[in-house]
Amino acid sequence: MSDAELVLRSTRVITPEGTRAATVTVSAGKITAVLPYDAEVPAAARLEDVGDHVLLPGLVDTHVHVNDPGRTEWEGFWTATRAAAAGGITTLVDMPLNSLPPTTTVEHLRIKQDVARDKAHIDVGFWGGALPDNVKDLRPLHDAGVFGFKAFLSPSGVDEFPHLDQDQLAQSLAEIAGFDGLLIVHAEDPHHLAAAPQQGGPKYTDFLASRPRDAEDTAIASLIGQARRLGARVHVLHLSSSDALPLIRAARAEGVRLTVETCPHYLTLTAEEVPDGASEFKCCPPIREAANQDLLWEALADGTIDCVVTDHSPSTADLKTPDFATAWGGISGLQLSLSAMWTEARERGHALEDVVRWMSTRTAALVGLAHKGAIEAGRDADFAVLAPDETFTVDPAGLQHRNRVTAYAGRTLYGVVKSTWLRGERIVADGEFTEPKGTLLARPQ
Repeated sequence: MSDAELVLRSTRVITPEGTRAATVTVSAGKITAVLPYDAEVPAAARLEDVGDHVLLPGLVDTHVHVNDPGRTEWEGFWTATRAAAAGGITTLVDMPLNSLPPTTTVEHLRIKQDVARDKAHIDVGFWGGALPDNVKDLRPLHDAGVFGFKAFLSPSGVDEFPHLDQDQLAQSLAEIAGFDGLLIVHAEDPHHLAAAPQQGGPKYTDFLASRPRDAEDTAIASLIGQARRLGARVHVLHLSSSDALPLIRAARAEGVRLTVETCPHYLTLTAEEVPDGASEFKCCPPIREAANQDLLWEALADGTIDCVVTDHSPSTADLKTPDFATAWGGISGLQLSLSAMWTEARERGHALEDVVRWMSTRTAALVGLAHKGAIEAGRDADFAVLAPDETFTVDPAGLQHRNRVTAYAGRTLYGVVKSTWLRGERIVADGEFTEPKGTLLARPQ
């Protein structure tokens, strides 16, 4: 401890062994030790005593659409990473769409990295994209450090990122399996979507009927079949259909290399409460009924669902029209994800340790960031300081997102983030931000 530059102390530190009163020492941006609460502080070290606030590892959000460059008016690295930092997120992995160009070649990756480099308030990594015509680009992207590859099995909503049919999925997945990469998949079957009623208009019930559960279930079943045949690693994005859970459990029991995520909006919002015309609640797949949500929580608790990520997918306010058929589909959730999850988790009897496991430890493990996701010696000194029993009412004007449209407006949430730390430096405290201190991350070799 003699070489410690910084010491953080709390009566509640969330560690892999549980929550306890502890003193955490930091040197050169790394955690060097987790010591008893009353450990002596070296004279040369700066002590930050956060009292009874909870010290938890910074969250790792592996599903974020920053949209920069090309659609920067929708979001951008400066605003997205500020919003993330305000919400206790210290690492995000950016999706290959809806930026222009999409991250589907090494050249496009370099363009995005150049844009992000000086704007990132937190650490940022990148997914690549798998398109019908870029199989030749997948290995070069892997070698350039992307964390894996995003694919759609139904139309993505933007023309420059077309979906894969089953033959194209097999071709891309075979290539990715050849270097043991990871394919992450928006799993909705286009044929089931086309067969569903498409009425349009402001009624949420009509929109929900247009994205039926069986579209997810069928797509997930086909993905499992391809992964089984090829021995490939696959990850199901933003699971909303609880009907797919038996398929997922059975596949894992037989050894299919499958992981699954869901999102705060599926776990905290329900179809029954969505007002007609309120397209700030629109996302694909959709927010479903309360009974479905209960089953997602059970699957999260028993480990069938691995982790929780935001799928932050913003747009300009004018694209959120009252017609659910034409409105942009996406929930903006970076700044509020921790508080929204904690509010619902505590109501259902879960501990803050569980939320940390779902939103930090397991997300870091998904992308191989062994130096993130926990408070223990050798990890990055990334922290959030949380007052878990304090509440706030969501005011869109207080959000750092570029477009302050939120499905959580007016909700009272538990859990106020008091400060966020990146590699031992406080990057936000009580709404005040430092200049960007984030670094660009590559997949560990």
